[in-house]
Formats: sequence, structure tokens, C-alpha cells
Amino acid sequence: MALPPSSLTLSPSILHFPPSSDPPYKLLQNQPSLALLSKCTNMQNIKQVHSQIIKTGLHNTQFALSKLIEICAVSPFGDLSYALLVFETIREPNQVIWNNIIRGHSLSSSPVVAIKFYVRMILSGFVPNTYTFPFILKSCAKISAISEGKQIHAHVLKLGLESDPFVHTSLINMYAQNGELDSARLVFNKSSLRDAVSYTALITGYASRGYLDDARQLFDEMPVRDVVSWNAMIAGYAQSGRYEEALAIFQKIREENFVPNESTMVTVLSACAHMGSLELGNWVCSWVEGHGLGSNLHVTNALIDMYSKCGDLVKACDLFESIEKRDVISWNVMIGGYTHTSDYKEALMLFRQMLQSNIEPNDVTFLSVLPACANLGALDLGKWIHAYMDKNFQKLNNISLWTSLIDMYAKCGNIKAAEQVFDGMGYKTLASWNAMISGLAMHGKADKALSLFSRMISEGLQPDDITFVGVLSACNHAGLLDIGRQYFNAMIQDYKISPKLQHYGCMVDLLGRAGLFDEAETLLKTMEMKPDAAIWTSLLGACRVHGRLELGESVAKHLLELEPENPGAYVLLSNMYAGAGRWDDVATIRTRLNDKGMKKVPGCSSVEVGSVVHEFLVGDKVHPQSKHIYEMLDEIDALLEKSGFVPDTSEVLYDMDEEWKEGALSHHSEKLAIAYGLISTKPGTTIRIVKNLRVCGNCHSATKLISKIFNREIIARDRNRFHHFKDGNCSCNDYW
Repeated sequence: MALPPSSLTLSPSILHFPPSSDPPYKLLQNQPSLALLSKCTNMQNIKQVHSQIIKTGLHNTQFALSKLIEICAVSPFGDLSYALLVFETIREPNQVIWNNIIRGHSLSSSPVVAIKFYVRMILSGFVPNTYTFPFILKSCAKISAISEGKQIHAHVLKLGLESDPFVHTSLINMYAQNGELDSARLVFNKSSLRDAVSYTALITGYASRGYLDDARQLFDEMPVRDVVSWNAMIAGYAQSGRYEEALAIFQKIREENFVPNESTMVTVLSACAHMGSLELGNWVCSWVEGHGLGSNLHVTNALIDMYSKCGDLVKACDLFESIEKRDVISWNVMIGGYTHTSDYKEALMLFRQMLQSNIEPNDVTFLSVLPACANLGALDLGKWIHAYMDKNFQKLNNISLWTSLIDMYAKCGNIKAAEQVFDGMGYKTLASWNAMISGLAMHGKADKALSLFSRMISEGLQPDDITFVGVLSACNHAGLLDIGRQYFNAMIQDYKISPKLQHYGCMVDLLGRAGLFDEAETLLKTMEMKPDAAIWTSLLGACRVHGRLELGESVAKHLLELEPENPGAYVLLSNMYAGAGRWDDVATIRTRLNDKGMKKVPGCSSVEVGSVVHEFLVGDKVHPQSKHIYEMLDEIDALLEKSGFVPDTSEVLYDMDEEWKEGALSHHSEKLAIAYGLISTKPGTTIRIVKNLRVCGNCHSATKLISKIFNREIIARDRNRFHHFKDGNCSCNDYW
């Protein structure tokens, strides 16, 4: 927060030194009304005691008023605004009262006001003391008021208080938290007061800024360590992503028999979560229960987060259910746990339960919920979140949240809304540009994606490897072979970005679908890493499209070496054999699949109707409206046949009668989802479906005709990309 310079001129020359006086406070200490103040637990009690203080005339004594202001300004159940009302009635507040008001504001959400009261105090002729400076320096640290902090440092020197241990440590902390590490070190080095607190303040400063080697050197030379210094090092390593070193420091705590505290355990559990260290996490859980921290909400939330990210959702749920009074963090970590493990339906169900519990979601909540909406295609809920953000989060400077909104709209099929959010952002990070480029690529809008990339470069942003995944995907989805080659080479030569598996995957897929198998194989040989299953799968798919059976068998061999239990590889190879009429080989593969107990991943499609996501498997008949869905399917098939549509049965895995093949195709999951969309929405409404597999050629052709027959736009997201079906055409131009 910017501070008004005129109100913060803190020249040391304005300090005055009035003679000290010693008011007779001891006579008031045993007053019953003042004794009651220490027993108050809420503002109603405090106001009742305040009434008694006025009745007995104690409000004319500064001792009583200082006690009243202290409890109102500092206690967790107090009311700082009430303390201010009392303060403004005092004609000449004493030093203790000034300190309490400054202290109260230093602990509040507006620490800048503490500095303003400090100015008022010294202009009133009062001299700050060793109790004033720790609070005012803490305020400077919290709001990054380094200029004001330096002026206050001058006051400390003028008053000769730099040797006070509390003031000394507060100065180090103020400089360290503002990133002025050289100044912090200078204050530290000039003093002989190098106790554990001052060491820890400097260590925390270095660690929080990523200077972990400097922090570790100080930590190692500390004569006596306390738990706070241990925590500072653990937190420093954890915040820098050096989780193994964070856990190593924790191991030393255990070896040296230090007793960790709540803060230690929360940080260690965070490191366990990121490392997937379930064994250590279990030990921490046992320690927590054994040391009476099982009811501590902060620790329990950290345990839920750890178990979720380590994949033990059962334990995470048990802990979540055991909390009597959950805060927003409890809900966030549990929802985030479901999203982390791709249990998106459960994440959204829990989010709805959270709203029903009258818990206000925050930005962290939506950072977990929006990806769940994106993956399920829950556009209506995503729109509700957008409206909520517009109403409540406009002043919140969380670019990641708006970037997640772009990603949600793009993955839910509303690319126009994604563009509107992107264009409406005042400041965009690289992640924002990447989300928009990838979204356009996913929708087959290669020209827009590449144009946006050029605009990003012209605005001075440097692309990263994620940017080029989006750019190359755009080229891949549009079949822009030459342009794809150019961007791939530019990534390496102009931007010095080493290709990763995703970049090679885009290029191999692009070359394979163009039938350039020799070039694709050459590229595979130049890779610094071994091709993954995704690359071999895309090449195998290209072999199938181009009828390269011999090469396909070789590619399938590589794929099965990597993933011997992958049924998709067998299915692709079987379809190649079926296309060549080699039914004996098809039978052999089917036998092998049965012997291994593997089954083809079933097609699953979802459609959102009335803010509810409905899922369908191939041949599904469990939906409550199954009878009406199949009646609509019969109507669809009749209208398709009348329009001259002939089902393409070449992609059916096994050899069976043509009539049965046609029946299997008409019951594909996307056809069921479309049928449900047709009977459940008004004419003209856009139908959006999400499928877990690549859409088959037969369904693609059928859906084009369905969009024309029923005058509906059908937006389908398959495993690879989006298809916008309208008026009998598809946005992919039959290239997918």
C-alpha cells in the first residue's frame, strides 16, 4: 500500500525529551472493575466493565483507560474501533496508551495506520521507547514501508536504543522482510546481541528470499537453536521446492530431541505432500495424535492435504469428517485433494456441500473447482463461478484465478467466453497467454492461436516450453506441416528451448498423419530421451490410417515393451488386422487380451443438462430416462438412414455380422449423450459433450448429419481436441 509522504515525515529533529513522571498507578491496581477486565471474553463483557469504570470515576485515570484500550486493541475478541473511540476522549494520552494503540494497529489488517499514530505521538511531544519500536517496525515490515522503516531506524539510533534486544531483532526483521538483506546483516553484525531471536530473524529473511545457502550458513553457526530457527530453515527449503532438504532438517530435529511445534508439523506435512512421502506423513500423524494436536485445525488441515496428495483419500476423508467446525481451508484441501487425484465429480459434489454449509468460498477454492469443471465440461457451474468472481473478486489481484477461468471456458467448449475473459484482463502473465493459445489450438483455431503467439512476442513476452506445446498443437490439429516444422526449429534455434516429449509428440503425430514415416523415424532417432507411450500410440494410429501394417507391427512392439498391459495398443493393432481382413490375427489378439484379463477402455461421454453432468457408457441402460433415450436413438437412426447415411463398420474390433456391427456403433456413448441432450433441452440449444476417447469416424460422420437434421450445434470434446458440428459440417474439416 502506498503511503502519503506528507503524513510520514519522520525527521529525528522533531523528537523532544520531556522530564519523566511516575503516576501513582499502584493505588489503582487492585480496583475490582479493573480486575474484571482481565476476565472478559467478549466485547459485551468489556462494555459492561467500561460502564462500571465510568460510574466509579476510574475513567479519569490514565491507568484504567490504558488497561481498557489494551484489551480492546490487542485481545483476539477485542474491537480496535472501540479502542479508538476511547482513545480520542483522552486529552493527553500517556506513553502506555500510545503504545497500545500503535500495537493494536500493527496487529490489524491496516498496519499503515500504526505508522500514522506513531507520527501523531511524536508530534504530540512523546518519546517512543523500547516498547514502541518493535510494534512500529513490525508494521513497516508488513506493508514493505522501507523508507519509513529507515527513518524509524534513525530514531532508534538517536535515542540510543539499538542495543535493546527486542528493538535490535525488530530492525533485522524489518529489513529482512523488505528484502534489504545487506542492511539486515549490517544491523546484525554491528551488535553483540546475537541471540537465537536475531539469528532467526536474519535466517528467515534469507530463506524467504531464496538465499538458502546464506540462511544455512547462519543456521549452522548459531550457538543455540530454538524451534523457531529450525522452522525457518524447514520453511525456507519447502518454499523453494527443496522438499528433500526440508525433510532432512526435520530428521535432525528428531535426532537432536527438539520438540517440534504446530508450525513445524504444518510445514513438514506440506513437504510430505509434495514429495508423496506417505510413510513420513503417517509418522507425523501418529506424533500429532500422541502429543495432543489431533484437534488442532491447522494441523488437521495439513494432514488432509498430505493424505490427499499422497493418494490416500480414505484417510483424508476420515480426517475431514472428524472436524466439528471446518473452516474454508478444510474444505479447500479436501476439494483440492479430489481434483489432484482426478476425482472431479467428487470435487464438485463436495463444493456444492460446502455452499450448502454456508461457507464462503475464496480464490483458493475456485482454483481447485475450476479445473474440475473444465475436465467434466460443467459449463453452467463454471459460469456461476465466473459471476461470483465478478461480484466478489474484482479487486482481488489473483491472475491465476482468471487464467483458470480461461482454461475452464476453453475446455468446456465456450472458446468465445474464454477470449472475452482473456481480453478483459488488464495484466496477463505468460500462463494466461499459454492458456488462451492452447484453448484456441484445442478448438482447431490454428490461425487465431498463431496470431496470438505473434502478438505475445510483439508485447515483449518470452515464450516457454508450454507455449510451444500450444503452438505445435495448433499446427497439428490443422495439419500445418510446414509451419509446424518452422515453429519447432524456431523453438530450438531462436528461443533456445530444448524439446520435451510433448513437442516431439506433436511433430511425430503431424508427420505420421501426413504419411511422412521416414521423417518421423528420423526425428525419433534424434530425441535425447526415449519416446513415451503417447508418441508410439500416435505413430501406430498413423500407421493404421495409412495402411502401414508392417511398420505398425514394429511400432506396436515398442509400445507394448513400455506398457505391456495397455489394451489400447492391442486394439489399434487388431483394428489394423481387421482392416486388412486378417481375422485369424484379430482372434489371436482377442485371445491374448482375454488371457491377460485386459479389456478395452469403455467409451464414456458426458453431457451437462440443468447444471447436472450426466455420464453414459457404451450401450448404457442405467440412466433413469434410458427408455426415452433409446427411443430418440431409434428416431436418430431412422432419420440418418433416410438422409442416406451408411454406417462405416470398418472400425469395429471383432468380426461379426454387419447388422450387429451397426447396432454396436449406434450405441456408442457419444450417441447416447447426444440423444439425451436432444430430449432434455429446448430446440436450438447447443449440446456440449465430453468423451474420454478419440471420437470414431462413424460417430463423427453421424454427428455432422445430426447437427443438420435437428438444427443443433453440437460441441464435442474428445481425448485430443474439440469438434464443432453445425449445419452438417465439422470445424476440424474431417482432419483429427
